[in-house]
Amino acid sequence: MFDLVAGLPLHPLVVHATEVIVPSAALVVAVAALWPAFRRWARFLPLGLVLVALFLVPLSTQSGEALQERIPETPLIETHIEMAEGLLPWVFGLAVVAAVLLWWGWDEREATSPRDPKWVSLALAVGAVLFAAGTVVEAVQIGHSGATATWSHVAGSTTLSPSGSSEND
Repeated sequence: MFDLVAGLPLHPLVVHATEVIVPSAALVVAVAALWPAFRRWARFLPLGLVLVALFLVPLSTQSGEALQERIPETPLIETHIEMAEGLLPWVFGLAVVAAVLLWWGWDEREATSPRDPKWVSLALAVGAVLFAAGTVVEAVQIGHSGATATWSHVAGSTTLSPSGSSEND
């Protein structure tokens, strides 16, 4: 089911969306936690983006498992698979922070100043920044390992000269 779309592997299509949405969601949650005016304006946006990310991460994993059946196993692919298993907990934590942030700021739209007590806002900001940073770092490392696994054989087979033409031409 998560294998091919119009004859193309689904995994590269889904992971590109994941690699855009996940860091975007992390950034929006962190900004919403740190900037009350943005939080009042954005309202459901941080949680909505994280929920989309929460949907895309398992879809990326399942489509990757389907692709794994079609390609030869290499150490780089194994590394990528192992790393990919670590993203969902980060995105889930970010979703919890986004949900609590939405709940905590619910009355904020009508208020002229942020809610009290201040320590809750501070704890949410710290949690948002930590989960956002962890999520982005994890997503970048996973994406890099996937790109390395995909393109390492191509980069190793030809060398480009400074002019951009292949030395094997």
